[in-house]
Amino acid sequence: MCRVSPSVRLAAHAKINVSLRVVATRRDGYHDIETLVLPVDLHDDVEVSSADAFEVSMEGPFAERVGAANLAADAVLALAAREGRDPSVRLTIHKRIPVGAGMGGGSADAAAALRAAAALWGLPDGPEALAPLAARLGSDVPALLWDEATFVSGRGERIARVQAAATAWAVRPFDLEIRARDAYAWWDERGTSGADPGVAVAALEAGNVEVLGEAIANDLQAPVAAWHPEVLEVIEAFLTAGAVGAIMTGSGPTVVALGRHLGHAATLAGAVPGAFVATGPPRAGEGRPDG
Repeated sequence: MCRVSPSVRLAAHAKINVSLRVVATRRDGYHDIETLVLPVDLHDDVEVSSADAFEVSMEGPFAERVGAANLAADAVLALAAREGRDPSVRLTIHKRIPVGAGMGGGSADAAAALRAAAALWGLPDGPEALAPLAARLGSDVPALLWDEATFVSGRGERIARVQAAATAWAVRPFDLEIRARDAYAWWDERGTSGADPGVAVAALEAGNVEVLGEAIANDLQAPVAAWHPEVLEVIEAFLTAGAVGAIMTGSGPTVVALGRHLGHAATLAGAVPGAFVATGPPRAGEGRPDG
């Protein structure tokens, strides 16, 4: 439990799905998945501070693409309702993570908002304490309560921590948004389940970049690329530039390419216009409450 503070600020880290296997469609309309989630250093800043009423403020390069009605606001209100308390806080989000990009920006903001609000109110703010509420908010939110790699299964509610070695990636977002529900609906129409992500997990833990490059996979990639072939064009551009491996992350359309080291990732990013470098997992201590 964190000390009570008038303001708590957290980093909400974007994620890469190093491997994503869609197992089956559930009766509730969601999907059972198996995915290796890697948080990276790209992040939004989420701050929750004491206020006279509930307020939401958006800043940053992607602020205009997110309204006041967002998952992070839902998270704060849900926590207040669970605790039976007044939700009068100011929620401020500085958006750097592209919106609708498959990098978990909205879910990361919600996870950080939960942790920050809990810390502000003197409640248990660890991932275990907040996981049940996070699962009600969205399938990606429980995993993003952690600032480390996780293996996620079920609808997203089953989490196992992964001791990931440091990796460097070139990241190429697109100027378009894809809703996760659309990507999964396309999978329902034409998708198949790929291989077990176990090899990717072992390779990430061991820091074996060559094996990891062969093991990265995403079952949503083919269905999304059928609608947006530019995804495959960017993957091919990264591979031509020498990437160890390249895939679409999450529900897309962002493409990530694995480098052998930070310098190699920078070279890959330089070869594909619009790309930048991200490293993961974040350094120890990043994302903890700053009150």
